[in-house]
Amino acid sequence: MTINHQEIELIDSFEQIAVEIHSSAKEGSKAIAQEIAALIRERQAANQKCVLGLATGSTPKYLYAELVRLHKEEGLSFKNVISFNLDEYYPIEPDALQSYNRFMKEHLFNHVDIPEGNCHVPDGTIPKEQIKKYCEEYDRAIEAAGGIDIQILGIGNNGHIGFNEPGSNINSHTRLITLDNSTRLANAYEFPNMSQVPRLAITMGIGSIMKAKRVLLMAWGSHKAKIVCRSVEGHSTDQVPASLLQQHPNCKFIIDEQAAAELTRFKEPWLTGDCEWTPGLIRKAVTGLALKLNKPILMLTDKDYNENGLNDLIVQYGSAYELNIKEFNAIRDTITGWPGGKPGTQLPNHPERSEPAKKRALIFSPHPDDDIISMGGTFIRLHEQGHDVHVAYQTSGNIAVTDEFVLRFVDFAVGFEHMFDIDGSKSTQILADAKAFINSKKPSQKDTQEIRSIKGLIRRCEAKATCRYVGIAEGNEHFMNLPFYETGLVEKKPMGPEDVKLTVDLLREIKPHQIYCAGDLADPHGTHKVCLDIIFAALEIVKNDDWAKDCWVWLYKGAWQEWEIHEIEMAVPMSPDQVYQKRLGIFIHQSQKDVVPFQGTDSREFWERAEDRNANTASLYDKLGLQQYAAMEAFVRYHFM
Repeated sequence: MTINHQEIELIDSFEQIAVEIHSSAKEGSKAIAQEIAALIRERQAANQKCVLGLATGSTPKYLYAELVRLHKEEGLSFKNVISFNLDEYYPIEPDALQSYNRFMKEHLFNHVDIPEGNCHVPDGTIPKEQIKKYCEEYDRAIEAAGGIDIQILGIGNNGHIGFNEPGSNINSHTRLITLDNSTRLANAYEFPNMSQVPRLAITMGIGSIMKAKRVLLMAWGSHKAKIVCRSVEGHSTDQVPASLLQQHPNCKFIIDEQAAAELTRFKEPWLTGDCEWTPGLIRKAVTGLALKLNKPILMLTDKDYNENGLNDLIVQYGSAYELNIKEFNAIRDTITGWPGGKPGTQLPNHPERSEPAKKRALIFSPHPDDDIISMGGTFIRLHEQGHDVHVAYQTSGNIAVTDEFVLRFVDFAVGFEHMFDIDGSKSTQILADAKAFINSKKPSQKDTQEIRSIKGLIRRCEAKATCRYVGIAEGNEHFMNLPFYETGLVEKKPMGPEDVKLTVDLLREIKPHQIYCAGDLADPHGTHKVCLDIIFAALEIVKNDDWAKDCWVWLYKGAWQEWEIHEIEMAVPMSPDQVYQKRLGIFIHQSQKDVVPFQGTDSREFWERAEDRNANTASLYDKLGLQQYAAMEAFVRYHFM
């Protein structure tokens, strides 16, 4: 896996909107912040107002953090700024945890010197009969301010901008709108359950957005790649509201590499003109062609390559036969039943080293069940093949436990103490307090410290039971409880020095030969991303340690998606019995069974997602002409030195 830290330049493409691609969301956000800051200062010098259209959600968080930094460290003043936010849930109180009014205060307004009267966020408490008039006044206020100079946007998985769902007219104005079910599902992580996600919202219309002098749309992560491509390269249609921005005279998409993955210049760059044929790009082209034509790799012909824009490869290799053999053998060599290396062999193309024969393997699990869900077959195989396997549970996972589970387990504790004549006064009081709090609990109210601790204990016990099920040595499970996670809310803190220190200390304690960590950056609520960043920061610190020079890092994906077939560097096959063995391990996490908290847009249970994903990976290998297996777990190697 190569991480490119250079901004990618715009090249010949099929794109109908200017696209600027950055190595990360942070870098992209910094570029936008610099443009905003330059305009604010330019207007200040001319004694003029600067009018910004602002967005909410996870997408602009880095942008607002950078603007706050520019204010505090570089003296950027917001006294001449007037802001208008895109949207707000309806109905909702301005101080509700999910309110965009509250979001803006917490992430920007309370940290800069923008005058309070200059901040405009749609009011989610307006009586319904007054909404139409209120929305008209909102649009008039924008016009009275001189119009929006820079409009910041995110993009929904269905292409919505603001809360303008598919079907929204290009001339629409600020209004009350019914939220699409897919939008409610995508935002469900902010609420205790789906039923509490509002069905309505006030949103600035597409017509209002189109009047902005400059539009900057941000998109981060692989889960936005398909809709970015449809918006930028597809037809301009109200069924994909963001595609209507093709008609805006001054619009740019600022995205990261993951969100750019489906653009033709990355997915099939050979169709946009000359391209540099790296080994990775060749494999992507060959596997993509085989799957597109539904042919095994070894059945591809010169004609197949020539008719699909890949004549350069035939010229380079002389014939399809030579190219097919090379790529078939390379993909075959990614398959191994020995994820820790096969001892006593000298296989030159095996994904892992054969020595040392018995390795110390450290599996980082962002939540207390990601280990068994994402790489349970490999986890079990490593132990069965004699390796010293450790699991580091990075967060407590406490917010993903329902209140009903808390009452169930405290009730058990009371009954247990009564059964064995143990003084149960303390546990009885805790149960009474928990019942009282839960019965009066408001939507998304932060749990008490006692309840959070109990929820964490429930998940810790499930994780320990999984380790016993696999059979690893007692004491080889490590509960890190990284501080960034422990807010008691869905909203987490950024990673901090203590998170990195805890990780460095554990690495130096175990001195692993292998590290497995979650490379799933599409995690809807971002915990996997923060956990991975913490590991990368820790590896940067320890990379010169003697043990680190012989340590390999393997990235697995989580419950949300899998590596692309051309990216996979190690594929661990599973038999039907091993798939069932993994399923039973996932079932141990009873607090996550049946009802999946924070499930995103996928209503399936984690074991169903894992099995479908693993079976699909095996099916792709089969379609390419490789061995047929029931399932496969896939990994990509990360080179940190």
